[in-house]
Amino acid sequence: MNDVVLTGDRPTGPLHLGHYFGSLANRVELQGRYPMYVLVADYQVITDRDTPGEIRRNTTELVLDYLAVGIDPARAVIFQHSAIPELNQLLLPFLSLVSVAELQRNPTVKDEIAHSSQRAVSGLMFTYPVHQAADILFCKGTLVPVGKDQLPHVEVTRLVARRFNERYGPVFPLPQALMGEQPLLKGLDGGKMSKSRGNAIALSATEDETAALIRKARTDSDRHITFDEERRPEVANLLTLAGLCLGRSPRELAEEIGDRGAAELKRVTTEAVNEFLRPIRKRRAELDEGDVRRILAEGNERARERAVRTLEEVRQAMGF
Repeated sequence: MNDVVLTGDRPTGPLHLGHYFGSLANRVELQGRYPMYVLVADYQVITDRDTPGEIRRNTTELVLDYLAVGIDPARAVIFQHSAIPELNQLLLPFLSLVSVAELQRNPTVKDEIAHSSQRAVSGLMFTYPVHQAADILFCKGTLVPVGKDQLPHVEVTRLVARRFNERYGPVFPLPQALMGEQPLLKGLDGGKMSKSRGNAIALSATEDETAALIRKARTDSDRHITFDEERRPEVANLLTLAGLCLGRSPRELAEEIGDRGAAELKRVTTEAVNEFLRPIRKRRAELDEGDVRRILAEGNERARERAVRTLEEVRQAMGF
């Protein structure tokens, strides 16, 4: 069986540099080597919130981010969760293959519950990993580019695929997680970088917005800049961010900055990030909503054709 890549994001806000170095850069490289499906997981927006928010606008912005960083709709199928009913029908048989205890133990589910904006945690939250299994397996995905925090979901997918194959016959491959260059880039406040926590630099941010965010980033009271992830995590995080954007070692940057302090560190980081984002901003400015609508219509049609075939295999294997 040939490898197939499945990847995607929920349209809950702009993608940021953590997404880029954790997964997006890897996706752009992989699309030239394997068939790729890129999921706009719009149904999953209601997993941890009472309302989906500006779902149409966020979907458009998400696809614009994809196109701006270099995901090519000629080589990747970009599609919406809500447009593929056959994909979602896989959730029922898949849920029968995992226990409640296994879902409750999932560390990513625990983290999402802790940061949920719902008044009460819905049952959908516990099905989240299984829904992601359906996302991966509907297209027989074998390679899944993820950040470190999403690894438990890939393990659930492997569990679902293995148990389905054992119970009903060989239908699904066992997918593998692919880690990006920087699996977990911290936010500017020292915590997990997240679009919902206001500590991230969006790929669509202007130069002035980027500069303002980095000015507010946490550092420490030691003027001499060194790279020490354990003792000086905030300083190390800025050095890591600048190093990733410049393609240089963060230790080397720390040595160059030396006694010039946090102000110089933030200046270097701001210049590095803005220079890195310049071509992404340029490509984004060349696109509009009409491009997004056309790309999604084509992608939804191709993804649904794949989902129909997989669901029929599942029905036959289960004896329906």
